Amino acid sequence: MLANKGFIKNPKYTKSDVKIRHKESGYAGFFDLNAYTLRHRHFNGEWGNEITREVFERGHAVGILPYDHIRDEVVLIEQFRPGAFVALKSPWFADDASPWLYEAVAGIIDPGESPADVAYRETIEEAGTTLSDLMPVCHYLVSPGSGTESVFVFVRCIDSTKIEDVHGVETEGEDIRPFTVRLQEAYDAIASDKINNGMTIIALQWLMLNKEQVLTKWS
Repeated sequence: MLANKGFIKNPKYTKSDVKIRHKESGYAGFFDLNAYTLRHRHFNGEWGNEITREVFERGHAVGILPYDHIRDEVVLIEQFRPGAFVALKSPWFADDASPWLYEAVAGIIDPGESPADVAYRETIEEAGTTLSDLMPVCHYLVSPGSGTESVFVFVRCIDSTKIEDVHGVETEGEDIRPFTVRLQEAYDAIASDKINNGMTIIALQWLMLNKEQVLTKWS
């Protein structure tokens, strides 16, 4: 019998315990959708039957929560999200739920870029300002059952008095409104569903839990 207690120090299974039998391209556009037929080992050590799963090939991204530790303010952005627009048709959401989301600054990692490169680039593109010190929060898989996307999350030092206007890359159809809000107010917005996306929730919760550490470093 398996002893189901605690983490396994040396993971028994790795990528080598998965065999891809076939990959079929379903759609190739701004993002890709592929179907994989594969087998993977079961916990009893034997190989399981073939399964076919569609995988949304989203790439990898960076999320940045700019924080002004002098004013105790964070910088968030507001923008339209097509995925949210479709999702909000579900009866699980209120009739007045909006596809214009309040989020942390974020962007996709392009070939040749590091997560830190993206943090600097996207803060200029979406918030119209630059950042100084960069503190890593975590690196997580967004929806591992169906998509490839992972997100590197950071908290960054910023002067929030320089936030103004509307930003975004016009050729990409971006229309982004950056704004400042007190950290506590942003954190409280999680409970009211005003902020309802995982990346921003993770960043805000981390900052609330580690605020003293952040203040000590940046002071």
